[in-house]
Amino acid sequence: MSGRLPPRAASSDPYRHTRRLTPRDRLLLSWLAEHYLLSTRQITKALFPSDRSARLRLTLLHRITAVDRFVDTSAADSTQYLYALGPLGLRLHRDAYHDPDNPAAKPPRSSRNRADRILGSRKLRHLLGVNDFFTDLIAHTRTHPHARLHRWWSEQHTTNAYGAAGIQPDGHGIWTVDDTTVGFFLEHDNGTEPLGRVLAKLRAYQRVTEFGPRYPVLFRLPSRARERHLLDALTDAPTPMPIATAVQGTDPAGRVWTLTSDPDRLRHLHELPSDHGPHAATNPNRFVAWDAEMPRPP
Repeated sequence: MSGRLPPRAASSDPYRHTRRLTPRDRLLLSWLAEHYLLSTRQITKALFPSDRSARLRLTLLHRITAVDRFVDTSAADSTQYLYALGPLGLRLHRDAYHDPDNPAAKPPRSSRNRADRILGSRKLRHLLGVNDFFTDLIAHTRTHPHARLHRWWSEQHTTNAYGAAGIQPDGHGIWTVDDTTVGFFLEHDNGTEPLGRVLAKLRAYQRVTEFGPRYPVLFRLPSRARERHLLDALTDAPTPMPIATAVQGTDPAGRVWTLTSDPDRLRHLHELPSDHGPHAATNPNRFVAWDAEMPRPP
Protein backbone atom coordinates (compact mmCIF):
# COMPACT_ATOMS: atom_id res chain seq x y z
CA MET A 1 0.00 0.00 0.00
CA SER A 2 1.46 3.32 -0.99
CA GLY A 3 2.35 5.79 1.76
CA ARG A 4 2.02 8.80 -0.53
CA LEU A 5 -0.38 11.51 0.60
CA PRO A 6 -3.21 12.49 -1.74
CA PRO A 7 -2.82 15.87 -3.42
CA ARG A 8 -4.03 18.80 -1.38
CA ALA A 9 -7.44 20.00 -2.42
CA ALA A 10 -7.68 23.53 -3.76
CA SER A 11 -8.50 25.92 -0.94
CA SER A 12 -11.99 27.37 -0.90
CA ASP A 13 -10.99 30.13 1.53
CA PRO A 14 -11.81 33.43 -0.27
CA TYR A 15 -9.29 35.25 1.96
CA ARG A 16 -6.36 32.94 1.28
CA HIS A 17 -4.45 35.53 -0.76
CA THR A 18 -4.67 38.32 1.81
CA ARG A 19 -1.28 37.28 3.24
CA ARG A 20 0.27 38.29 -0.10
CA LEU A 21 -0.92 41.89 0.24
CA THR A 22 1.74 44.42 1.15
CA PRO A 23 1.03 47.74 2.96
CA ARG A 24 1.24 49.45 -0.44
CA ASP A 25 -1.33 47.02 -1.87
CA ARG A 26 -3.68 47.70 1.03
CA LEU A 27 -3.30 51.44 0.58
CA LEU A 28 -4.21 51.10 -3.10
CA LEU A 29 -7.28 48.98 -2.23
CA SER A 30 -8.42 51.61 0.27
CA TRP A 31 -8.20 54.26 -2.46
CA LEU A 32 -10.21 52.12 -4.87
CA ALA A 33 -12.81 51.51 -2.16
CA GLU A 34 -13.49 55.23 -1.84
CA HIS A 35 -12.61 56.59 -5.27
CA TYR A 36 -13.99 53.79 -7.46
CA LEU A 37 -11.43 53.80 -10.23
CA LEU A 38 -7.77 54.60 -10.93
CA SER A 39 -5.77 54.28 -14.13
CA THR A 40 -2.43 52.57 -14.58
CA ARG A 41 -0.76 55.95 -14.93
CA GLN A 42 -2.35 57.33 -11.75
CA ILE A 43 -1.37 54.30 -9.69
CA THR A 44 2.17 54.30 -11.05
CA LYS A 45 2.93 57.95 -10.31
CA ALA A 46 1.42 57.75 -6.82
CA LEU A 47 2.89 54.45 -5.62
CA PHE A 48 5.61 52.93 -7.81
CA PRO A 49 9.18 53.77 -8.85
CA SER A 50 8.71 52.65 -12.46
CA ASP A 51 6.14 51.59 -15.05
CA ARG A 52 7.52 48.04 -15.04
CA SER A 53 7.25 47.55 -11.29
CA ALA A 54 3.70 48.89 -11.36
CA ARG A 55 2.63 46.57 -14.18
CA LEU A 56 4.13 43.50 -12.48
CA ARG A 57 2.46 44.21 -9.15
CA LEU A 58 -0.90 45.12 -10.67
CA THR A 59 -0.84 41.92 -12.71
CA LEU A 60 -0.39 39.92 -9.51
CA LEU A 61 -3.18 41.83 -7.75
CA HIS A 62 -5.42 41.06 -10.70
CA ARG A 63 -4.56 37.37 -10.61
CA ILE A 64 -5.43 37.05 -6.92
CA THR A 65 -8.70 38.96 -7.58
CA ALA A 66 -7.76 41.91 -5.35
CA VAL A 67 -8.52 44.20 -8.32
CA ASP A 68 -10.47 44.07 -11.55
CA ARG A 69 -9.04 45.76 -14.62
CA PHE A 70 -10.42 47.01 -17.91
CA VAL A 71 -8.73 48.39 -21.01
CA ASP A 72 -9.00 52.17 -21.14
CA THR A 73 -10.28 52.54 -24.68
CA SER A 74 -9.80 56.31 -24.59
CA ALA A 75 -6.05 56.09 -23.88
CA ALA A 76 -3.48 56.25 -26.66
CA ASP A 77 -1.35 53.69 -24.79
CA SER A 78 -2.77 50.18 -25.28
CA THR A 79 -1.27 49.06 -21.94
CA GLN A 80 -3.34 51.59 -19.98
CA TYR A 81 -5.90 49.87 -17.76
CA LEU A 82 -8.56 51.17 -15.42
CA TYR A 83 -8.60 49.42 -12.04
CA ALA A 84 -11.47 48.84 -9.62
CA LEU A 85 -11.86 46.59 -6.59
CA GLY A 86 -12.03 42.89 -7.42
CA PRO A 87 -13.79 40.18 -5.38
CA LEU A 88 -11.03 40.00 -2.76
CA GLY A 89 -10.78 43.79 -2.54
CA LEU A 90 -14.52 44.07 -1.96
CA ARG A 91 -14.41 41.44 0.78
CA LEU A 92 -11.83 43.59 2.56
CA HIS A 93 -13.91 46.76 1.98
CA ARG A 94 -17.51 45.68 2.39
CA ASP A 95 -18.73 49.22 2.99
CA ALA A 96 -17.13 50.63 -0.17
CA TYR A 97 -19.15 53.20 -2.08
CA HIS A 98 -20.97 51.49 -4.89
CA ASP A 99 -22.42 53.78 -7.54
CA PRO A 100 -20.99 57.18 -8.55
CA ASP A 101 -24.28 58.16 -10.25
CA ASN A 102 -26.54 57.11 -7.38
CA PRO A 103 -24.85 56.58 -3.99
CA ALA A 104 -28.20 55.55 -2.46
CA ALA A 105 -28.64 52.65 -4.91
CA LYS A 106 -28.73 49.11 -3.60
CA PRO A 107 -25.28 47.45 -3.39
CA PRO A 108 -24.36 45.57 -6.56
CA ARG A 109 -24.67 41.80 -6.61
CA SER A 110 -21.03 41.23 -7.49
CA SER A 111 -17.73 42.99 -8.06
CA ARG A 112 -18.38 42.78 -11.81
CA ASN A 113 -21.76 44.44 -11.40
CA ARG A 114 -20.10 47.20 -9.34
CA ALA A 115 -17.43 47.67 -12.02
CA ASP A 116 -20.11 47.82 -14.73
CA ARG A 117 -21.86 50.61 -12.85
CA ILE A 118 -18.62 52.57 -12.58
CA LEU A 119 -17.52 52.04 -16.18
CA GLY A 120 -21.00 52.89 -17.41
CA SER A 121 -21.24 56.01 -15.28
CA ARG A 122 -21.89 59.33 -16.99
CA LYS A 123 -19.26 60.69 -14.58
CA LEU A 124 -16.46 58.36 -15.69
CA ARG A 125 -14.12 60.88 -17.34
CA HIS A 126 -14.92 63.47 -14.70
CA LEU A 127 -14.11 60.93 -11.97
CA LEU A 128 -10.75 60.14 -13.55
CA GLY A 129 -10.00 63.86 -13.83
CA VAL A 130 -10.66 64.37 -10.12
CA ASN A 131 -8.50 61.39 -9.20
CA ASP A 132 -5.75 62.70 -11.47
CA PHE A 133 -5.61 65.89 -9.40
CA PHE A 134 -5.12 64.01 -6.13
CA THR A 135 -2.67 61.44 -7.46
CA ASP A 136 -0.61 64.34 -8.84
CA LEU A 137 -0.43 65.74 -5.31
CA ILE A 138 0.60 62.36 -3.92
CA ALA A 139 3.26 61.99 -6.63
CA HIS A 140 4.61 65.41 -5.62
CA THR A 141 5.06 64.24 -2.01
CA ARG A 142 7.28 61.36 -3.14
CA THR A 143 9.97 63.79 -4.30
CA HIS A 144 9.24 66.57 -1.80
CA PRO A 145 9.50 65.10 1.71
CA HIS A 146 8.23 68.30 3.37
CA ALA A 147 4.90 68.02 1.55
CA ARG A 148 2.02 65.81 2.66
CA LEU A 149 -1.54 65.10 1.56
CA HIS A 150 -3.24 64.33 4.86
CA ARG A 151 -6.75 63.86 3.54
CA TRP A 152 -8.28 62.76 0.24
CA TRP A 153 -12.04 62.53 0.35
CA SER A 154 -14.28 61.56 -2.54
CA GLU A 155 -17.36 63.50 -3.63
CA GLN A 156 -19.62 61.16 -1.66
CA HIS A 157 -17.48 61.30 1.48
CA THR A 158 -17.30 65.11 1.33
CA THR A 159 -21.03 65.41 0.68
CA ASN A 160 -21.77 63.15 3.65
CA ALA A 161 -19.63 65.35 5.88
CA TYR A 162 -20.78 68.76 4.62
CA GLY A 163 -24.11 67.92 3.03
CA ALA A 164 -26.09 69.85 5.62
CA ALA A 165 -24.71 73.02 4.04
CA GLY A 166 -25.83 71.94 0.60
CA ILE A 167 -22.40 71.73 -1.02
CA GLN A 168 -21.34 68.83 -3.22
CA PRO A 169 -17.66 69.33 -4.12
CA ASP A 170 -15.85 66.84 -6.32
CA GLY A 171 -13.38 66.23 -3.52
CA HIS A 172 -11.82 67.60 -0.35
CA GLY A 173 -8.23 67.54 0.83
CA ILE A 174 -5.85 68.72 3.51
CA TRP A 175 -2.40 69.70 2.20
CA THR A 176 0.72 70.56 4.20
CA VAL A 177 4.08 71.96 3.14
CA ASP A 178 6.54 72.48 6.00
CA ASP A 179 4.51 74.20 8.74
CA THR A 180 1.68 75.45 6.52
CA THR A 181 -1.57 73.47 6.28
CA VAL A 182 -4.31 74.29 3.78
CA GLY A 183 -7.70 72.67 3.44
CA PHE A 184 -9.56 72.90 0.14
CA PHE A 185 -12.65 71.86 -1.77
CA LEU A 186 -12.17 70.82 -5.40
CA GLU A 187 -14.48 71.69 -8.29
CA HIS A 188 -13.21 69.85 -11.38
CA ASP A 189 -14.67 71.61 -14.41
CA ASN A 190 -14.70 69.99 -17.86
CA GLY A 191 -16.37 72.95 -19.52
CA THR A 192 -19.70 71.15 -19.98
CA GLU A 193 -21.79 73.41 -17.73
CA PRO A 194 -22.75 77.06 -18.32
CA LEU A 195 -20.71 79.42 -16.16
CA GLY A 196 -23.89 80.61 -14.45
CA ARG A 197 -24.47 77.13 -13.10
CA VAL A 198 -20.84 76.89 -11.98
CA LEU A 199 -21.11 80.19 -10.14
CA ALA A 200 -24.38 79.13 -8.49
CA LYS A 201 -22.47 76.43 -6.61
CA LEU A 202 -20.67 79.10 -4.61
CA ARG A 203 -23.79 80.21 -2.76
CA ALA A 204 -23.92 77.02 -0.72
CA TYR A 205 -20.38 77.56 0.55
CA GLN A 206 -21.68 80.54 2.53
CA ARG A 207 -23.44 78.09 4.87
CA VAL A 208 -20.21 76.15 5.46
CA THR A 209 -18.50 79.27 6.78
CA GLU A 210 -21.28 79.74 9.34
CA PHE A 211 -20.29 76.61 11.28
CA GLY A 212 -17.09 75.21 9.81
CA PRO A 213 -13.90 76.00 7.94
CA ARG A 214 -13.31 78.71 5.36
CA TYR A 215 -11.30 76.64 2.89
CA PRO A 216 -10.51 77.83 -0.63
CA VAL A 217 -12.62 76.43 -3.45
CA LEU A 218 -10.34 75.27 -6.26
CA PHE A 219 -11.61 75.36 -9.83
CA ARG A 220 -9.61 73.14 -12.21
CA LEU A 221 -10.53 74.26 -15.70
CA PRO A 222 -9.97 72.65 -19.10
CA SER A 223 -8.46 75.69 -20.84
CA ARG A 224 -7.02 79.17 -20.34
CA ALA A 225 -10.04 80.63 -22.12
CA ARG A 226 -12.46 78.95 -19.69
CA GLU A 227 -10.35 80.15 -16.76
CA ARG A 228 -10.32 83.68 -18.12
CA HIS A 229 -14.11 83.72 -18.50
CA LEU A 230 -14.59 82.47 -14.92
CA LEU A 231 -12.18 85.07 -13.54
CA ASP A 232 -14.00 87.81 -15.46
CA ALA A 233 -17.34 86.63 -14.04
CA LEU A 234 -15.95 86.73 -10.50
CA THR A 235 -14.37 90.18 -10.78
CA ASP A 236 -15.57 92.30 -7.85
CA ALA A 237 -18.05 89.58 -6.88
CA PRO A 238 -18.10 88.86 -3.13
CA THR A 239 -17.55 85.19 -2.38
CA PRO A 240 -17.96 83.44 0.98
CA MET A 241 -14.68 81.56 0.61
CA PRO A 242 -11.41 82.20 -1.22
CA ILE A 243 -11.66 81.09 -4.86
CA ALA A 244 -8.63 79.98 -6.85
CA THR A 245 -8.36 78.77 -10.44
CA ALA A 246 -5.85 76.71 -12.40
CA VAL A 247 -5.79 74.88 -15.71
CA GLN A 248 -5.81 71.10 -15.92
CA GLY A 249 -2.48 69.53 -16.82
CA THR A 250 -0.44 71.75 -14.50
CA ASP A 251 1.15 70.59 -11.24
CA PRO A 252 -1.52 71.26 -8.59
CA ALA A 253 1.16 71.67 -5.90
CA GLY A 254 3.02 74.26 -7.96
CA ARG A 255 2.74 78.00 -8.48
CA VAL A 256 -0.28 77.71 -10.78
CA TRP A 257 -3.19 79.07 -8.71
CA THR A 258 -4.82 82.41 -9.42
CA LEU A 259 -6.64 83.83 -6.41
CA THR A 260 -9.69 85.72 -7.64
CA SER A 261 -9.29 88.40 -4.97
CA ASP A 262 -5.68 89.04 -6.02
CA PRO A 263 -5.23 87.82 -9.61
CA ASP A 264 -1.95 89.60 -10.35
CA ARG A 265 0.33 86.82 -9.09
CA LEU A 266 0.32 83.03 -9.12
CA ARG A 267 0.49 81.05 -5.89
CA HIS A 268 1.44 77.55 -4.77
CA LEU A 269 -1.39 75.50 -3.32
CA HIS A 270 -0.02 75.86 0.22
CA GLU A 271 0.08 79.65 -0.19
CA LEU A 272 -3.69 79.98 -0.58
CA PRO A 273 -5.59 81.49 2.39
CA SER A 274 -7.21 78.84 4.57
CA ASP A 275 -9.13 79.14 7.84
CA HIS A 276 -9.67 75.84 9.64
CA GLY A 277 -12.73 77.11 11.48
CA PRO A 278 -13.75 77.81 15.05
CA HIS A 279 -12.72 74.40 16.40
CA ALA A 280 -9.07 74.79 15.40
CA ALA A 281 -8.43 77.45 18.04
CA THR A 282 -9.84 75.29 20.84
CA ASN A 283 -8.15 72.07 19.73
CA PRO A 284 -4.61 72.75 18.49
CA ASN A 285 -3.91 69.01 18.18
CA ARG A 286 -6.77 68.38 15.73
CA PHE A 287 -4.37 68.04 12.78
CA VAL A 288 -2.61 65.06 14.38
CA ALA A 289 -5.49 62.75 13.47
CA TRP A 290 -5.07 63.49 9.78
CA ASP A 291 -1.89 61.41 9.69
CA ALA A 292 -4.00 58.32 10.37
CA GLU A 293 -6.33 59.12 7.46
CA MET A 294 -3.70 59.11 4.73
CA PRO A 295 -0.57 56.99 5.20
CA ARG A 296 2.44 58.34 3.37
CA PRO A 297 3.01 56.43 0.11
CA PRO A 298 6.23 54.41 -0.17
